[in-house]
Amino acid sequence: MLSIRGLTHEYTTGTRALDGVNLDIPPGMFGLLGPNGAGKSTLMRCIATLQAASEGEIVFTHGGQRIDVRREPQALRRCLGYLPQDFGVYPRVSALELLDHLAVLKGIAARGERRETVEQLLRQVNLWEVRKKPVAGYSGGMRQRFGIAQALIGNPQLIIVDEPTAGLDPEERNRFNNLLAEIGQSVVVILSTHIVDDVADLCPRMAVLAGGRIVAQGEPRKLIAALEGRIWARAVERGELEAWRARATVIATRLREGRTLLRVLADASPGEGFVPVPASLEDVYFATLAAARTAPAPAAAAAAAPAH
Repeated sequence: MLSIRGLTHEYTTGTRALDGVNLDIPPGMFGLLGPNGAGKSTLMRCIATLQAASEGEIVFTHGGQRIDVRREPQALRRCLGYLPQDFGVYPRVSALELLDHLAVLKGIAARGERRETVEQLLRQVNLWEVRKKPVAGYSGGMRQRFGIAQALIGNPQLIIVDEPTAGLDPEERNRFNNLLAEIGQSVVVILSTHIVDDVADLCPRMAVLAGGRIVAQGEPRKLIAALEGRIWARAVERGELEAWRARATVIATRLREGRTLLRVLADASPGEGFVPVPASLEDVYFATLAAARTAPAPAAAAAAAPAH
């Protein structure tokens, strides 16, 4: 279990990337959704001890051990696997050599144990046949699978993957997601992404981060159920879009055959021509972001609240 309380991070520029984040993340796949700039990578780096938060608490509990992450970063690193959004590799170094080198850095000193670990991981991520080729020459999907292999060295109990499928083609994305689902059977796996389908496919629990704050969290199916009967759709002419934005809560638009398809959040029909449609996790995401953009900031809300 990973427990986060009041986590805040403010950069020297005055930008507050995280603003009082509270989360409880149990074993299994956990999806963290949010747009670019929401603070996802900052949160992942704070959890992974690569960046010191300004304030708050991060506690990881496993096997009866309680780790205060901010006070004991080395203790967490011993049970952590991390795949950052971008990672570099040595040119002309093969996957076999590089993974062996990383296993040494992870503390696997015995040559026999290391060889067995490296071979097992390369087979698990389906890179055994290309193990002697330089990682720098791998395709995007192959590099991401290598990234997962290095993250799995040492049987970590907490695994963080930051935007792992961005830029992958559909086949590689599907293969990568199947690998993540297999890994997330018994350990805590945090999937940070802006791709809604990845969370819908993989994660029994999730949260939405916007403006450095958690604005929604729970089980995807329950979040979707809360919107059933409240999502309406209609095709309009492109010139009508702004008028509808002023009249209704438009959460998504899609251009199709020269017309714009609106998805609107409303308790009753927003008008003639609208039909009710099944809700989806994408609707949850867009509706949550729309509400977050119109909600007052916490400080402003506190100032506006009546005195008791």
